[in-house]
Amino acid sequence: MTHKNQGQTSIYKKIMASNTELLKERYLGICGPGSGEDEQLCVLVSSYRCCSCVNGKRGAKDPLESPPFVLSVLLLWNFGLLIVDHIHFQYNGFLFGLLLLSIARLFQKRYSEGAFLFAVLLHFKHIFLYVAPAYGVYLLRSYCFAQNNPDGSLRWRSFSFLRVIVLGLIVCLVSAVSLGPFLVWGQLPQLFSRLFPFKRGLCHAYWAPNVWAVYNSLDKILSILGLKYQLLDPAKIPKAAMTGGLVQEFQHSVLPSVTPLATLCCTAISMVPSVFCLWFKPQGPRGFLRCLVLCALSSFLFGWHVHEKAILLAILPLSLLSVERSRDAGIYLILSTTGHFSLFPLLFTTPELPIKILLMLLFSVYSFSSLKALFRNEPLLHWLEAVYLIGLIPIGIVCEIVFPFTSWAQTLPFLPLLLTSLYCASGVIYAWLKLYISAFTGPSEGKPKKEE
Repeated sequence: MTHKNQGQTSIYKKIMASNTELLKERYLGICGPGSGEDEQLCVLVSSYRCCSCVNGKRGAKDPLESPPFVLSVLLLWNFGLLIVDHIHFQYNGFLFGLLLLSIARLFQKRYSEGAFLFAVLLHFKHIFLYVAPAYGVYLLRSYCFAQNNPDGSLRWRSFSFLRVIVLGLIVCLVSAVSLGPFLVWGQLPQLFSRLFPFKRGLCHAYWAPNVWAVYNSLDKILSILGLKYQLLDPAKIPKAAMTGGLVQEFQHSVLPSVTPLATLCCTAISMVPSVFCLWFKPQGPRGFLRCLVLCALSSFLFGWHVHEKAILLAILPLSLLSVERSRDAGIYLILSTTGHFSLFPLLFTTPELPIKILLMLLFSVYSFSSLKALFRNEPLLHWLEAVYLIGLIPIGIVCEIVFPFTSWAQTLPFLPLLLTSLYCASGVIYAWLKLYISAFTGPSEGKPKKEE
């Protein structure tokens, strides 16, 4: 080893040692109770666990360009998590920490621990129900069935009822501790009515960049054309029902109105191929992780009353895959850039404008440069994909800087949100389709499993 490499390794060790000491201080409560920094503790701890599960095949000479280090930065300094938790006020940091820790346990084949952590996470926040199908199928396929055939197909005789009972006890125990008090006091109906507020409408006040944003926009365009050419009765068209920026139920003017049951069916149908691939074409823990991201994206694209910050449920787990294959790195760059840009409306005051732009630029520049350094000889983006991402710049300038000074700001205040949602929706849908193609074209796991 040369003197230069020894120096770089020494610097890297110092960085890891300082981070470890920081973790110890936070974990022991030295920062004091109620410290805002403690919110990211679980993300910090679990990210190191997840990093240890990533085997980078491209050994960079510079430790700062190694897959574990790049992954740590992509997780710890994620732009969306930073603005949502520390500016928009939320508590997603420790929840995603539990999710990453659960994923790490499954990578380590500590299935019962992973199931327990996910059960706890699910009772902390029910939005993680979106990825429950991936957990259920993977645990059944990899844990309850102890062995595979040499060709990778399932060996049905290896099914273990004992392991099913263990998983059932874990779920029942966590559910009893969490829901028991509500059951005793007769408050379960009230609890479920708040967990699943179907009366809030199809879309959030700020449209998430999903299929329903496109659907609503198409309905709005058709209603405008119908009124212009006198094909619709103006008295029957609600004014600004969908674009009023309010959380409420509304009816579409031209297209059929969407019900909660319809969104549930669309979400389930969009998840089926990923779950099917996980069961019949197992690709190991990374196949589970890809299925988890697909389930999260399917729920985001077709779910009822989806909040724009739910895109983080797909971006953060996809970070784990982005440092392994150039194809996944390209998908990550598209999804993270468009998903993070769609969070801009959450910070709408003038003093926050330079903050969110600077943070977005810093994270995006690092994401592109670090992943390009990992895959030096492999293209990450097609030129059309690069043009699409560059298109976010004029969209941001128009919506954030130019539009507030125009007369339309008073008459059409929802227009910037509509443009942002539509443009980002195309990128999210594209990334979802591309990830599906990657899941079905990837090699299956053909080696037989050993009995635990």
